[in-house]
Amino acid sequence: MAAAAAITITPYLSSHCKLPNPLLISKPHRLLSPNIAFHKSVRRNPNLKISAVTTMPGKEIETPSFLERKERGSLRFVKYHGLGNDFILVDNRDSTEPKITSGQAVQLCDRNFGVGADGVIFVMPGTNGTDYTMRIFNSDGSEPEMCGNGVRCFARFVAELENLHGKQRFTVHTGAGLIVPEIQDDGKVLLLLSHFSK
Repeated sequence: MAAAAAITITPYLSSHCKLPNPLLISKPHRLLSPNIAFHKSVRRNPNLKISAVTTMPGKEIETPSFLERKERGSLRFVKYHGLGNDFILVDNRDSTEPKITSGQAVQLCDRNFGVGADGVIFVMPGTNGTDYTMRIFNSDGSEPEMCGNGVRCFARFVAELENLHGKQRFTVHTGAGLIVPEIQDDGKVLLLLSHFSK
């Protein structure tokens, strides 16, 4: 299941708080319609204001895609889950460096004051002849070599980004080596894990 979301990170200053720059995070409050969630703000840590808008599953996103819209200081992402692990996925194909730091990933993954996730996964340009590179920050800020359920979500996200249909296969460089996910005709992902280089 995927839920499209957009997040804006901007500096914030409040005169009614003891902290000089409290972090505001918009959290889902109540459902207004089948595909739009209302958000209320919650105070947290200094320096940033995070506001999010989500689109619930079952409704297609109108073109131009929300990923194509550019806003200064915003991070566009989607959220997927694979067998109970949920991830924030970021289209990072235009850079070899993640768009956010591991510290910001910790804030985003916080289930009480952030978006809530097991990790943030970045779709990056391929290296060493691969089609893509996958990097992931766990919810504690650590960077694992790879994650099996994360790779499955990564593959579905790539298929949607590239508008791939039918059976497709591509190569992904990870810290654990080469992985070849295969999108099946029914949309499920088959992982060919025999390519690990340990």
